[in-house]
Amino acid sequence: MIFLTVGTQLAFPRLARAMNDYAAKHDEQVIAQVGGDDADLPNLDVRHMLPPDEFVDIFRRARVVVAHAGVGTILSARRYKRPLVIVPRRHALGEHRNDHQLATAQALVGLSGLHVAWEIEDLPKLLDGGALKSADGSTGSRHAALVDGIGQFIAAGGKGVAPARTTGIVRQKAVSRAP
Repeated sequence: MIFLTVGTQLAFPRLARAMNDYAAKHDEQVIAQVGGDDADLPNLDVRHMLPPDEFVDIFRRARVVVAHAGVGTILSARRYKRPLVIVPRRHALGEHRNDHQLATAQALVGLSGLHVAWEIEDLPKLLDGGALKSADGSTGSRHAALVDGIGQFIAAGGKGVAPARTTGIVRQKAVSRAP
């Protein structure tokens, strides 16, 4: 089973349509948490929103998780040791307010268990290739830097922070702003 999740804030029609097309050609169930997307997706088992316990259950049972490049989903894949294919939302396509998901994907390239479909056309090849590996649950320096950066962002209340690159991973550092 494949689990598609697009997060809770925004629909991701480009990814949902791509997975619907994929499911039409493959004999594997795709459970799709699509948020507010009301598109006709007949080849997916659509769930607009999921309670946390059901989300975790589906996540744990999935052969692979396909998602936007959201940090929460990336951390869940690490926690539950599931292979993750991310498709970053693109600002140029009107999918998000900026390209922070592209930056997240670029910063995490090479992380065990994480695979990036830079173009939507790359998705079937990644899902069919047999090279998907699970996250090893590593708490190495890249993982620690990610968790540290998220902690700093949360501690700052999401305000007054600017991205800084450190050891190849996006981290956050506080910046002062003049009134």
